[in-house]
Amino acid sequence: MTFQDRIDSDLKDAMKAREATRLGVLRMLKSALKNAAIEKHGVTGQLDDAEAVAVLRKQAKQRQDSIESFEKGGRPDLAAKEKEELEILSQYLPKQLDAAGIAQLVTEAIAEAGATSKAQMGAVMKIVQGKAAGRADGKALSQEVQRQLP
Repeated sequence: MTFQDRIDSDLKDAMKAREATRLGVLRMLKSALKNAAIEKHGVTGQLDDAEAVAVLRKQAKQRQDSIESFEKGGRPDLAAKEKEELEILSQYLPKQLDAAGIAQLVTEAIAEAGATSKAQMGAVMKIVQGKAAGRADGKALSQEVQRQLP
């Protein structure tokens, strides 16, 4: 079952169960996936699972940014709604790497790139982001690379 098939199946289940919030989030996600597919491959195109997960990450990141903004703006009601949506989206994200996993990936990437200074951080980041394949936040990866490079 592809990622998009899973979304379609869960969308039907949410309709049957009358879960309004889940249904709204899944409809939004399906719409975002369709828009991305049209943008990348034309009207009849389909996204592969990696591209679909990238769209999902973008949607989750938007929710995180909204939560921060609403909390700063003193709107806990809207922040709670966004947190609920983020929780639903998080169920579809691949398992995130822990700190030890990130450190291991960065160590491997530094060795692969032959990096000896922070001037080569770009090359290391390119390798580590490819290896992480969306299982870690770019900010966390960058901080670890900076920590490990002399």
